[in-house]
Amino acid sequence: MSYLVVKYLLTAAVVVLVSELAKRSDKLGGLIAALPLMTIMVLIWLYLERQPLEKLQNHAWYTFWYVLPTLPMFLALPWLLSKLAFWPSLALCSLLTIGCFLALAALLRNFSIDLM
Repeated sequence: MSYLVVKYLLTAAVVVLVSELAKRSDKLGGLIAALPLMTIMVLIWLYLERQPLEKLQNHAWYTFWYVLPTLPMFLALPWLLSKLAFWPSLALCSLLTIGCFLALAALLRNFSIDLM
């Protein structure tokens, strides 16, 4: 039980740290947020929990493919925020990401990569 509490606290601390850094510096916050901190933490947790290496390999493999459809959101959000309020911009970016994911999944199916 204490291991799980430590796991939650460390993971939450990373999220809080990134958000606090982003308040102080847009560039530093963006840089830190762009690092695959969550993926690295998940890989560490999986390793420490003695998951098979295949599980870690699969996690890294699918993370790569799942990151790609999120990238257009980071271009669309600043533009949308200049036109709309925060929540509608975020909702539209979420729909854009879902659409990009579905398109990428359909494309990759042609190469025997199954994301769904």
